[in-house]
Amino acid sequence: MNLNIIKHSELFSTAGQIGMEDLSEIAAAGYRSVICNRPDAEDGGRHVSSGELAAACERLGLAFSYLPADATHLSKEHGAALRRLLVSMPPPILAFCRTGNRSTNIFRLANAAETAAPASQAGPADDRPRQFEVVIVGAGAAGIAVAASLLRRAPNMQIVMIDPASRHYYQPAWTLVGGGAYAQKKTVRPMASVIPERVQWLQRSAVEFLPDHNRVRLDDGSLIAYQQLIVCPGLRLAWEKIEGLEQTLGRNGVTSNYRYELAPYTWQLVSQLKQGKALFCQPAMPIKCAGAPQKAMYLSCDHWLRRGVLDKIAVEFNIAGVALFGVPAFVPPLMSYVKKYQAQLAFESNLVKVDGDRKLAWFDVKDRAGNIVRQEKSFDMLHVVPPQVAPDAVRNSPLANLDGWCEVDPATLRHVRYRNVFALGDISSTSNAKTVAAVRKQAVVVAANLLSACAGEPLSAHYDGYGACPLTVEKGKAILAEFGYGGKLLPTFPLDPTIARRSNWLLKTTVLPWVYWTLMLKGREWLTQSSASKEHP
Repeated sequence: MNLNIIKHSELFSTAGQIGMEDLSEIAAAGYRSVICNRPDAEDGGRHVSSGELAAACERLGLAFSYLPADATHLSKEHGAALRRLLVSMPPPILAFCRTGNRSTNIFRLANAAETAAPASQAGPADDRPRQFEVVIVGAGAAGIAVAASLLRRAPNMQIVMIDPASRHYYQPAWTLVGGGAYAQKKTVRPMASVIPERVQWLQRSAVEFLPDHNRVRLDDGSLIAYQQLIVCPGLRLAWEKIEGLEQTLGRNGVTSNYRYELAPYTWQLVSQLKQGKALFCQPAMPIKCAGAPQKAMYLSCDHWLRRGVLDKIAVEFNIAGVALFGVPAFVPPLMSYVKKYQAQLAFESNLVKVDGDRKLAWFDVKDRAGNIVRQEKSFDMLHVVPPQVAPDAVRNSPLANLDGWCEVDPATLRHVRYRNVFALGDISSTSNAKTVAAVRKQAVVVAANLLSACAGEPLSAHYDGYGACPLTVEKGKAILAEFGYGGKLLPTFPLDPTIARRSNWLLKTTVLPWVYWTLMLKGREWLTQSSASKEHP
């Protein structure tokens, strides 16, 4: 079946638009009822009508109901109507709309009413949106930084921030935690302590973007209306795309520095391993901090070398791509460390399956003839970096490009189709490295350009694709890779950027965390090379 069906329970699933040709497959898959939530007149009625679907369903022995809903006017009545259908129609039931989001949200409304959640928790589930001047979706590094930068320029701006998390993380230090060089507790703070004081925080999830109506729908069914929207929810770590991984993470020698609670386990494995085989992995791009997978390998190897056990450990770096690093200038110095640590490189080798109990991993590898073959490899330690994708709310929205990322102009960071929408951070479609250093510069560009847009002025701030990756090649030294669009080198300091230096290690471990918590999240735009930042020191 080509439909992207989301199964919410044994009795109820949702899908995007279906056609007449899909009904026989839906029936063959075991569904007994179909609910249409898409109004016949939507988009000029270019899709198959409910009447045609009802007749076709009858011929196939499927029950059919028409429960139309405008995407911007979902209410508790829709939830009540669906509850009645769930009781009266034979299960399992498949509901659909244009993308599946509307059907999913009606199901949430049905469940919310059934469980009678307290109003203080559930929030309003009607069609009266709360109005805000600026809505920011996401309270990670990007969301907090851009909110702070906006308020330094326009202190009276009305801003609401949407994010369900209760804790805020400084993720760049997790590699150091995994290398035994940083305290885990220093990478986390309460979310309430970092959100700017003049920003209203809604501790909920955004589940649907409706940019044609200037609305965002939350997970309680309520709508938020905006004049300007900033999209920065980050990306999603798709652990489930590697078969068997979730069942063994954090035990059996399987770890990842990409998760807060697992980084200490990485160090535990590294410090205890005396012999055997250590596998390190990097999936296909894009991922956040493309240098982090190999940084985990370098710090591990450096520890084993210092302890005199490296010659008893077979180290292998499996990378889904064809190059060690995306900017050619940094490949030679990195290769010198690969040789120093006697690590084997396996290019075009992508982790697809793990059996932690048996200490086995499987990789899809491209051979010389271009064929994909599956290889089995044993391990004593496996450091995994999961595939990374756009969150469903963005991927399934009109904001997304074909790959699911929020589609913005790479220079101004304004959406290419919606002029009151901006995006920054990991969710944007820009080709820069997805790093906190990139966010530090993007926040200034978005803040300046959003205010220009509000004033009806040209967007004068431009992002050059800057990103930075302090490559910790050994404990005490790092290569500071700074580059922009097209791999152009953009060094901040007048030093050869390809040389590993102790000063770069101090920058990574001491200076940059201080800059993050004290300056960046407070809207103090140090080294952003922005004229606006000079006016707001």
